[in-house]
Amino acid sequence: MVPRTMLRLILPACLLVPLSAGATPEQVLVVVNDHSPLSVSIGEYYAQRRHIPPGNVCHLKASVKEDIPRQDYDRDIARAVGDCLTRRGLRETVHYIVTTAGVPLRIPGTGGVNATGASVDGELTLLYSDLAGGRPHALPGGIPNPFFGKRDVPFSHPRFPMYMVTRLAAYDLAGVKAMIDRSLQASNRGKFIIDLSDSSDAGGNGWLRNAAILLPKDRVVLDETTKPVYDQANVIGQASWGSNDASRKRRFPGFHWLPGGIVTEYVSTNGRTFARPPESWVPGGDWILRIGWFGGSPQSLVADSILEGATGGSGHVYEPYLTFTPRPDFLLPAYYRGRNLAESFYLAIPALSWQNIVIGDPLCSLGKP
Repeated sequence: MVPRTMLRLILPACLLVPLSAGATPEQVLVVVNDHSPLSVSIGEYYAQRRHIPPGNVCHLKASVKEDIPRQDYDRDIARAVGDCLTRRGLRETVHYIVTTAGVPLRIPGTGGVNATGASVDGELTLLYSDLAGGRPHALPGGIPNPFFGKRDVPFSHPRFPMYMVTRLAAYDLAGVKAMIDRSLQASNRGKFIIDLSDSSDAGGNGWLRNAAILLPKDRVVLDETTKPVYDQANVIGQASWGSNDASRKRRFPGFHWLPGGIVTEYVSTNGRTFARPPESWVPGGDWILRIGWFGGSPQSLVADSILEGATGGSGHVYEPYLTFTPRPDFLLPAYYRGRNLAESFYLAIPALSWQNIVIGDPLCSLGKP
């Protein structure tokens, strides 16, 4: 369970300057692990559907396990991707790096606020500054995200010395293909479901309320009770406590998702694996007795949201601490106003080189309202 201490911040809607998601396929680098048939298939499908130039597909030869030791990550992933960007003259042009299922997910290490363990995607975000500076970034703890909170600023290099890294992953190839297809069908309609754990201002509830304030009232379902929100139709966005809400007793909320729908939850380990749980598994078990554990945790999984029909989402491979989870009051208004999926998530994530992952096609956009 993540800590629940933070300040509430309310920002006026006038600060939300509408920005179009004018990104192009030439700004995307797709990372494929040639040792994984799944990764190769995803890369081929995405490149074809999004018309990614052949020179923007980077082939690795890495482990197919979800965990990769730090020294292997440095050699087989960071160095290989850096070589692709440098040799092909893409370092400045590329804004988005897309990893694919079959590319390792986690780099084990120490935990705590100065953790050396991290997500592979979180480390790749700093590859731009690593290449520019000629040396790797420091490892312990997260590094402040220079793009965090930049609601009204277009992303550019070198102003923001980072890459926005998203992952195309689900429980199987069919799930990833469906997610990619939905990203191409996205449009600006539907409801944003904002589900507080209770009516207090404790923890992230203030950020959830602020998200509701910054969205059109007629597009929001805001629930401040202890009862989870289930069985909603025409959902385009969701922000909640996930399985950290003690009242949630179902694995799936029973939503009908619209194409382009995204989800974010205050859950410590919801991006820990993309292995499929048994059909009978229900998150929310016991940490001490290890009842209801799957993949090393009893918590909900972002992959379940993709399975239910979401087009993108956020997760964490290890404990991120609440302060470093995506801020829904930055994420959802930015996405509603036309930022693409990658920019919406990364302007909401406070730290890089940390535990975060972003699932989905970076170019997915609802368009302007």
